[in-house]
Amino acid sequence: MTTWQRVEQLLGSENLKRLAEKRVGVVGLGSGGGFVALSLAMSGIGHFVLVDNDVLEAGNVVRHVADMRYVGQNKAAAVADLIKHRNPQAQIEVREGRIEDHADVLDNLDILVVGVDGENAKFIINEAALKRRLTAIYAGVYERGEGGDVVMIRPYDGPCYACWSQELRAGVVQPRPGEQGELDYGMIGEEGTLEAEPGLWVHVTKVASIQTDMVLNELLRGTEVSEDMPANTIIIANNAMEILDGETSDPHTGIWVDVPRDPDCLVCGSKFQLSSEKHDAISLDDLGGDIVFEDEL
Repeated sequence: MTTWQRVEQLLGSENLKRLAEKRVGVVGLGSGGGFVALSLAMSGIGHFVLVDNDVLEAGNVVRHVADMRYVGQNKAAAVADLIKHRNPQAQIEVREGRIEDHADVLDNLDILVVGVDGENAKFIINEAALKRRLTAIYAGVYERGEGGDVVMIRPYDGPCYACWSQELRAGVVQPRPGEQGELDYGMIGEEGTLEAEPGLWVHVTKVASIQTDMVLNELLRGTEVSEDMPANTIIIANNAMEILDGETSDPHTGIWVDVPRDPDCLVCGSKFQLSSEKHDAISLDDLGGDIVFEDEL
């Protein structure tokens, strides 16, 4: 049996070749981002750009694809080495530092995986992706691993991350047709923040697995193995939790919701163009940059 025989049987030889030609960026190679990058490599992705400014510590190992051999190394470099052991043909570019200092790596990507912790960095990535018309997939895990969400942001075809975050974190979103009620996570504080109480890695990887699958599905969009997603956002319940107001979702279930684009969004709205002076004057504070999203991938 050849290395890729089972993947080829599932996806088809032409689709496997297609994935081998794709160039995927992963910004943030922590517990979720590292899992996504390695999983994509094991699915046939042939080109990666990995960006992270953090060093793997001993305390990270129980929630990371990298083990004790990599303690003290940059996380992006560690994941790059792991990818080479699974997919030796993969071409990998590693950037050690913050994405703000390496935005040029986004120029020639087919898709972007966002695995950073801070909302400020996500807003910066959001603007950079919009300028490049680059599709990005974001994911986050809620306190104590009770659940998480994954959203696909296609520039100007639906919300950008700024208006998505404004809508979803406010706790009020129109579910997809057939669902009833408003969103109510039951864990969002008065200031719209989530407490940083991490769950087990198994809870993180469940959300990261969905993020990985959505990346692959998007890269194979239009082929016989791709599927149309019901909406742009999925909210996952690892434990029993109240996602829709007044309704408890069972463990290991999910709900799809469509977050609309805000026509007055300060980033992607029609009144503000990314190249305009008016837009350049907008600060992260204007976008709600003080929001802290707990233990994101």
